[in-house]
Parts: sequence; C-alpha cells; structure tokens
Amino acid sequence: MSLDVVILAAGQGTRMKSRLPKILHPLAGRPLVLYSVEVAAALSHRPPVLVVGHGADDVRAVVGEGARYVVQAEQLGTGHAVLQTRDLLRGQSAHVMVFYADMPLLQASTLQALYEAQRSHDGPFSMLTVLADQPRGFGRIVRDGQGSVQAIVEERHATPEQLAIREVNPGIYCFNATWLWDHLEAIPLSAKGEYYLTDLVEIAARAGERVHARLMDDPVEALGINTRVHLAEAEAALRARVNEALMLSGVTILDPASTTIHPTVTIGQDTTILPNTHIWGTTTIGQGCLIGPNTIIQDCTIGDACTIRASVLEGATLEDQVDIGPFAHLRTGAYLERGVHMGNFGEVKNSRLRAGVKMGHFSYVGDADIGEETNIGAGTITCNFDGKRKHKTVTGKGVFIGSDTMLVAPVTLGDGARTGAGSVVTHDVPAGTLVVGVPARPRPLEPPEAEDR
Repeated sequence: MSLDVVILAAGQGTRMKSRLPKILHPLAGRPLVLYSVEVAAALSHRPPVLVVGHGADDVRAVVGEGARYVVQAEQLGTGHAVLQTRDLLRGQSAHVMVFYADMPLLQASTLQALYEAQRSHDGPFSMLTVLADQPRGFGRIVRDGQGSVQAIVEERHATPEQLAIREVNPGIYCFNATWLWDHLEAIPLSAKGEYYLTDLVEIAARAGERVHARLMDDPVEALGINTRVHLAEAEAALRARVNEALMLSGVTILDPASTTIHPTVTIGQDTTILPNTHIWGTTTIGQGCLIGPNTIIQDCTIGDACTIRASVLEGATLEDQVDIGPFAHLRTGAYLERGVHMGNFGEVKNSRLRAGVKMGHFSYVGDADIGEETNIGAGTITCNFDGKRKHKTVTGKGVFIGSDTMLVAPVTLGDGARTGAGSVVTHDVPAGTLVVGVPARPRPLEPPEAEDR
C-alpha cells in the first residue's frame, strides 16, 4: 500500500501582520514549512505535494526539490486546495494524508499511527482530534450517541452548546484516495464562498460510512501558527522538547527555561550547558564540555573537554581541550587546535591557531596562521586589511609576541621569533630573532645572566 502527503500552504496568514508569508517565519532558526516537509518525507518515499498560493515563489525558493508543487490561484478554502492536487495524484496511491504547513510540532510517529489506523479499516478516512481547553479557532467534533463522528462545526458557525465541546479538529486527515477524489466535488459552497474539507465528515456520515477519529496523545503537536503569539508558544514547546531529549541522553542543562538549543544541534554526554546559553544551526559539541553561561554558538564544531565562557562563536571549529573566554568572539573560519587558550575580549577570524597557542586578552587575530606553542601577548593586533585587500600573517612554532604588538600583514615570523612590547612589525622576522620598536628592527637577544656562586 502507498501514501501521498498533501501539505496545505497557500494561505496568506494575515494575522501574522507581516509581509513575509506565514509559513516562512522562522522557528528555531528554520522556516516553518520545512518542519512539515521533513515530517512528510518520513512517511512516504515520494516527495509531498505542497499546495502554494500566497508567496509561492518565495516558498519554492526555500523548499526547493523537497516537494512537488500545486498552485491554488484562488483562495477558495481547504476543500478547493486539495482538489487542485487531484490531477497530479489520482491513481498514484491508495491513501492520501492532508495537513497544514503551519503545524511544525507534528511528529512522524503520530502521523504514522494515523496512517496505520486508516489502513486497518475500510472507512473513507481517519482523522486526528485533540482535547483542548483553548480551542484556538479549531472546529468542534460532533458525535452521535454511539460516539461516531457526525460533523465538524467551524467555530464561527457553532452554537453555544457546540462551543462548549472540548474535542476539536486540528485538520489532520488520512483518506482512502479513491473515496477522496470521488467526493471532493460534493463539498457544498459555504456562506463565506469557500469549500471546507471538514464537510467531508458530514458527507460520509449521511452515506452511513464511519469516519475513524484518533485522539492525539500530545496536544502540543496540534499547535498551529496563526499569530506571533502562537509562534512564541511553539518556540517554547520545541525548546522544551529538544532540551528534554538532550538531558535524557546525558547532557546537563542547568536552566532549560533560559537555554535555547536548535533541533539540528548534537551534544555529547557529560557536557554541561550553563544558563542563558543559545546553541543554533548545525552545531556539534563533544563530550565533557562546559558551555556558558551567556554564550551564543552558531554553526560550529566543538571537540571534547572544551570550556567556553560567556562568548560568541560563529562558524568556528575547536579541537579537544580548547579553553576560551570570557567575552571572546570567534568568527567564521576560526580554527583552534587542541589545547589552545584564548583569553577574555579576544577575537579570531579566518585564522588557524595551532596546538598549544596561548592568546592573551584584548587581541585580534584575522587571516592568520599561528604556529604551535606561540604566545600572543595582550593587545596584539594583526593588521590584515589595507583598505582594498586582506593579507595574511604567518608565525612559526614557539613565537613570543609581546603585548600591544602590531603585525602589519603580509608578514611572516619564523620559529622562535620574538617581538618587544609595543612593536609595529612591517617586515618578515627571521627565526630566533628579536625585533622591537616602531617600525620594529632586529635587536640582539641578551644572554641569560650568569648564576651567582
């Protein structure tokens, strides 16, 4: 048996009060629509069909080849939206699942259970329902004395008695495909001039056919996004879900309420995340690290046993046992090898600090390759930009750079080279040479003092 998935994504989302289409608003750093597309991909070997309308080109640009597209040129309701997919899907599969693109918390296991429920009986379709104290505008589920679903009454048309019903319809269905395609055109035109997919329940009930309704285990999954208030609620729910999974896997999160970790992040066991830390994007963190507090990490790779205090990291790579902060800034292309220490108020961009480098506070290293066991004194700056082009600074192993040194790139310092405090280095420095002054000039290394006897 086969399944096609239809995702309804044509609405404008006017209650978001935004020029951006509703389903492109970000949740945990990713557009809402991607959550629906990815959960659909877990259900069927064929890409889902995305019914687009408002902002169709923008949606296509985001989703790309992850979906097939059907355009609903006129916004004439959910029934009309599904009808637009009939020519594409008729005869292709035994079942069709339909849900909305603004429900990012739906999980594949829930939808798979709905699919299995529909496969297990011969009724026209199955649907999910949820018990809600706050209906959020969902239609009410009307059952007969035997508990069979007879109708879905939209909130705007419900009587006071019907408004008191707690079981509501989040709009998630799995249809017998043949029945669906044969009955879509039987949906009547509403007083609002739209065709509601929910009217298929009443059409089936009048024909004596039983609609199977399955109550959702977790009402949070039914959260649909219609306003920015709903978006914030979804963000909190997703944050709680991600943090709980990480804690159960062996990560310590001291204050989950103040900690935001995107679902695309992986963190190893025995790592501790301190309060007010935000870890975003495609970030990987190893085991036994200490991260935070007040830290932002985005799109980074971090090894084992690293310590990052009150710092900002973007597009950086840290090997094992790296220690940085507080108040450090690693920008795109920063690569810190094993055992690097980076002090407070330092910044590294597009540079490699090789194993054992010690970088003092209040320093900037950009477009550089710093050799092993080099010491970078406080206030050191690589002057890498001449107003038109970027230039590179290279040091050998065991270099000692005095405090407040200016390294005017392009410049190379050989193994064991030294600079005096306040030097402005404008020319290459040979290995084992001391340079001092403005501009820096070579100066003999003083021999060590003789030991008193």
